[in-house]
Amino acid sequence: MSQTVDRALSILPLLAEGPANLEQVATRLGVHKSTALRLLRTLHGHGMVYRQEDQRYRLGARLFALAQQAVENLDVREIAHPHLVALNERCGHTVHLAVYEENEVLYIDKVESRYPVRMYSRIGKPVAITVAAVAKLLLADLPEPERRAVAERLTYPAYTARSTPNAAAFLKELTLVREQGWATDLGGHEESINCVGAPIRGADGRVVAACSVSAPNVVVTADELLTLLPQVRRTAEAISREYSGSAPAPAPHDAMSVAPRTLGPQAVRTDKRAKEPLS
Repeated sequence: MSQTVDRALSILPLLAEGPANLEQVATRLGVHKSTALRLLRTLHGHGMVYRQEDQRYRLGARLFALAQQAVENLDVREIAHPHLVALNERCGHTVHLAVYEENEVLYIDKVESRYPVRMYSRIGKPVAITVAAVAKLLLADLPEPERRAVAERLTYPAYTARSTPNAAAFLKELTLVREQGWATDLGGHEESINCVGAPIRGADGRVVAACSVSAPNVVVTADELLTLLPQVRRTAEAISREYSGSAPAPAPHDAMSVAPRTLGPQAVRTDKRAKEPLS
C-alpha cells in the first residue's frame, strides 16, 4: 500500500511540470501503463488530476483548493510564538511579531523584556508605519507599483530627527530593506528606542509577517542591539521553514552581505518605563 501511495504522490510533481499523457507518466514512474492508469484514475476520482480532451493529464482544481485552504488555515502567530519566546530567552529584550493588513501594520504577538524597562506596545495596535522596522520589511515586499502608491499616500510625522521625512526617502529605505533582507528603526520614533527586524516568508518567498527585537538605550545601545541581527534572522528563517513546510523560496535581491548601519551617541531616557517601540 505504501508503494502505491508513493507512486500516486509522485505523479503530482510530474504534472506540476505540465500536462502529460499516460505513456509519459508510466515511463517517469517506471511502471506498466495499466498501473499508471489505475493511479491516475484514483487521483482523478478525488479531483487531484484532470483528464484533458487531448488525453493528457494535468493537476486538478481540487488540489489547488486544498492548497489554498491549507494556507488560509495557517496561523503564523501560533507557529511563530515558541520561536519568539526562545529568542526572548536568549537576548532578554522585547520581541514583536507583526503583519500587514488593510493598509496597516499590526502587532499580533509580543514577548516582554526581562528588564524592568518595559514597552507600551500592545497586540492588535498599529505601528508607526513610516519608521517601524517591521513595517519597512512588510512594505518592502510589495510589488513596486503598490509600494510606491502606499508611500505616496502616507503622511510622514517628524517623531524625531531620525524619522523618515518624505515618500522619496521612504521608498529609498524600502529598496535597501528589500535588497539586504532586514530592517532597523534606530531612534526613528523615540530617540532612545532602537529595533532590528527580519522577514518571515511563505513557501513562495513572499513576506507574510515580520519579527523584531526592541530595546531602549538605558538597557542596550543601538550598536549592541545590532549585534543581535544574526539571531533575529535565524529566528525568522526558522519560523519561515515551519510556516512554509520547507525552505521558503529565496527573496528577490536578497543581499546578505550588507553591513548593519550604526548610530552615533544617543539621548538616554532616565524614566523607568520607555514609550512604545515601533519595531
